[in-house]
Amino acid sequence: MKLDIKIISKYKEGIIAGAPIVVGYVPIAMTFGMLSKAVGITFLESIMFSVFVFAGASQFMALNLLVLGVGTWEIILATLLMNSRHLLMSASLAAKVKGNIKKGLFFIAFGLTDETFSVAIMKKGNMTTDYLLPLELEAYLGWIGGTLIGYLVGEILPQLLRNSMGVALYAMFAAILIPEAKKSKKVALLAISAGVLNTLLNYFKLFSSGWNLIIAIVLISAAGVYFTREGVKAYE
Repeated sequence: MKLDIKIISKYKEGIIAGAPIVVGYVPIAMTFGMLSKAVGITFLESIMFSVFVFAGASQFMALNLLVLGVGTWEIILATLLMNSRHLLMSASLAAKVKGNIKKGLFFIAFGLTDETFSVAIMKKGNMTTDYLLPLELEAYLGWIGGTLIGYLVGEILPQLLRNSMGVALYAMFAAILIPEAKKSKKVALLAISAGVLNTLLNYFKLFSSGWNLIIAIVLISAAGVYFTREGVKAYE
């Protein structure tokens, strides 16, 4: 028991920091579980999706592309491009981590999400893996648990509650995007441009839905690099 108390005390800060993420993740993951069941994905496939991918936006995107009948390689490429931002996020985070960074490095890399990054990067001063590991593990378990609950009991929830959970992902993205958009007109313009471009590509149907998303990601990302190349320090 004493050992358990020492372990909890050691990781306490990370556990406390991860609690709000879990609160946000569970309803979103439940929505993913419910949608997975609705489109015909098995229980095991749905859980493995969250266990091995653990990328909320990418999971919803992949689910949508699967329903639309988009090819496997288009889904893989779109997911890769969408998650390429993690290269910058991980580099920025690594600069703040002190001590033996090799400890739990695989899981720290795997467990990095927009939300865990946002919480970790705002921590004052340097951080250790003893902070990051419980933070990310708590979020990871919350996401898997939410997926499981959503798949198993989602249908018994009131329709109004299920509908409200469907917008949870958008609400979380808005919570991340809006503060940055307020700080920079360029960020706001790029975000709006991404939505407009993807909408236009889908409207004219020049390419499949998967390629429309890929084109929008590449072009807006390139524009972002060009317009913010000077005077911007990412994720500070």
